[in-house]
Amino acid sequence: MIDLKFKQIVAIVTFCFLFSCKNTTGDLAEIQGKQIPIDASIKPTESISEFVSPYKNRINEVLDSTLAYAPKPFLLDDGKRNTSMGNLMADIVFEETAPIFKSRTGKDLDFVVLNYGGVRSIISAGNVSARNAYEVMPFENYIVVVELDGSAVRKLIDFVAKATRRHPVSGIHIVVDKNSGLEAVDIQGEPFDESRNYYVATSDYLVQGGPSIGFFNEMISVTDTDYLLRNAIIDHFRKVDTLKAVVDDRFIQLDK
Repeated sequence: MIDLKFKQIVAIVTFCFLFSCKNTTGDLAEIQGKQIPIDASIKPTESISEFVSPYKNRINEVLDSTLAYAPKPFLLDDGKRNTSMGNLMADIVFEETAPIFKSRTGKDLDFVVLNYGGVRSIISAGNVSARNAYEVMPFENYIVVVELDGSAVRKLIDFVAKATRRHPVSGIHIVVDKNSGLEAVDIQGEPFDESRNYYVATSDYLVQGGPSIGFFNEMISVTDTDYLLRNAIIDHFRKVDTLKAVVDDRFIQLDK
């Protein structure tokens, strides 16, 4: 009798459990949410702040230590087809990448092309620090060297020439007419030769973007430098006392 009553109790409890957990299907009726602002109204936890403080202070010390000096602002809008900030970036990439590429492949770097949108900040006049490098290049982009045949290089130059943005270049001289048609192209001081291959340093972001970005649709080879673009900027800052870059004639547009 006790055994029977126990089984009845178990059956009743099981039924109630299954009924209460019944999974009804249907359309979602409502989603509720609210925005929680992260601002000065949130008080820091003292114990956490004390723990983080020495690490934060050390990071700020490293980021804000002076590496070089800018005698004037380097801007992204001070030239029609090239800018002082864009030229500084492209020249840094060329200077820092060429010896690495040469040591690994035995070949010479021909020119550099970057994208205007990849340069995220200007550099103001005064002391220049590693923090400035992070402001200019906040992304984890690496420098790569792409091998292109002459036909692909011409398409690349045409793309840059017709672009409305001032894409930074170095090692190449481009002259276009008032309608952005190519008038002349020199690479490393020599007329562009469509019958040969060229080695172009750029960002892995552009290479991975491929046709969707428009820079590199056809590549023969890609050489990874394992060199963050930001680190190249910092290394350059450490090497020089005073930064130098101006709007020049590396990319010009004629009036007629």
